[in-house]
Amino acid sequence: MGCLGNLLWFVFGGFISGLSWGLAGVLWCITIVGIPVGVQCFKFAGLSFFPFGKEVKYGGGAGSLLLNIIWILVSGLPLALEFAFLGVLFCITIIGIPFGLQMFKLAKLALMPFGSEIK
Repeated sequence: MGCLGNLLWFVFGGFISGLSWGLAGVLWCITIVGIPVGVQCFKFAGLSFFPFGKEVKYGGGAGSLLLNIIWILVSGLPLALEFAFLGVLFCITIIGIPFGLQMFKLAKLALMPFGSEIK
């Protein structure tokens, strides 16, 4: 399912989503202060292109916690709600359940991107 799921995901929206996250990352990296946010955007881009077969490991220390709190207040909560809503919509049908689960994975990453690793 991983290869076929990634192919379908990429064709039906993953390419556009990944490119938009990559562009956002480039724009954030223009300023020195925005580089940590830009790196997180690149993390989202990589997962948005091909999410099937990838795991997200969460960790980090006090610095990651502080950055995650700021991230949630600035842009994490709307992103997480959007991905969760799309996940619920996808899970309405049996065929959409794998795609809905990937949306839930992106929703959790949208809440806590700092300190997480994609494997």
